[in-house]
Amino acid sequence: MYTDMEQWAKIRFQVLRKGKSKREVLLETGMHWKTLEKILENPSPPGYRLDKPRDKPKLGPYLERIEQILESDKDVPRKQRHTVKRIFERISDEGYWS
Repeated sequence: MYTDMEQWAKIRFQVLRKGKSKREVLLETGMHWKTLEKILENPSPPGYRLDKPRDKPKLGPYLERIEQILESDKDVPRKQRHTVKRIFERISDEGYWS
């Protein structure tokens, strides 16, 4: 809810610089006290954080092959590198989407 940097900075300024009480800010904004504590601890909003990597049930077995293709493309001229479409065609030939 409080991810806007402008709002975040305004609340921090009121409490840390102007000396406004935490209780007063809580009453004005209606936020939870834990949210206010997070705002005061961090200089900027933390943003979205993923706890663990997402599973890739369909593409997972082919990730290593895709990495090999991309790694081999580093040695060839730019115009000769694989496009996404061509990589898809190659892994389809190897069994993806069959």
